[in-house]
Amino acid sequence: MVPLLLVLLLALILFGAGFALKALWWIAVIVLVVWLVGFIARPKGGSGRWYRW
Repeated sequence: MVPLLLVLLLALILFGAGFALKALWWIAVIVLVVWLVGFIARPKGGSGRWYRW
């Protein structure tokens, strides 16, 4: 019974980590696209930075 519970716990942890890593990849891709759009569409005058920080 205990080995079965350990295997199920391990599968649950690995599934959760895999889902979190996939979500982080999607977030990274979205941030990259937003950065590229801001870099291409930055204003011509001023400091040239489109972000405030």
